[in-house]
Amino acid sequence: MSAQVGQLAPTFSVQAYDRTKDGSDDQFVNVSLSDLRGKWVCLFFYPLDFTFVCPTELVAFNNALDEFEDRDCTVLTASTDSVFSHKGWCDSHPDLAKLKYLMLADTTHDLSRDYGVLKSDQGIAYRGIFLIDPNGVVRWSAIHDLSVGRNVDEVIRVLDALQTDKLCPCNWKKGEETLN
Repeated sequence: MSAQVGQLAPTFSVQAYDRTKDGSDDQFVNVSLSDLRGKWVCLFFYPLDFTFVCPTELVAFNNALDEFEDRDCTVLTASTDSVFSHKGWCDSHPDLAKLKYLMLADTTHDLSRDYGVLKSDQGIAYRGIFLIDPNGVVRWSAIHDLSVGRNVDEVIRVLDALQTDKLCPCNWKKGEETLN
């Protein structure tokens, strides 16, 4: 069953590449969703390393990482590439050199399948994004076509709204009145 809003997020335990520890024995780590209980999680999938739209998204999320951290939210990204491909891509792409969040390797495609973003005919993930609350419940998701990048400001706006636990009208922004 795919990840659904209002339901517990599918659990996972996968290998990840940690660019902040590049060159050390700790650059490849295992990550489990259960390790992140008690924190918000922003998990976003992208199709492939070494592509054109994907680095624009990874850099945009990296540039906004302080905003996510201020909201006690861990950012994770995932594709069906290996940790070695992730490392090679970051090593070869100057815009990815300072990436500060974990890149999950979904080489089995189980993670993409469990979250309902697997484009099985190509063995890659659609651009899916999930906000998971501290209890492990999916609170928001969006899935985009392969050619359209996301708006990080909108993801932060939705995270802010979810964290109010109140009714937030259309186009609501942090600091504005809620409906209750």
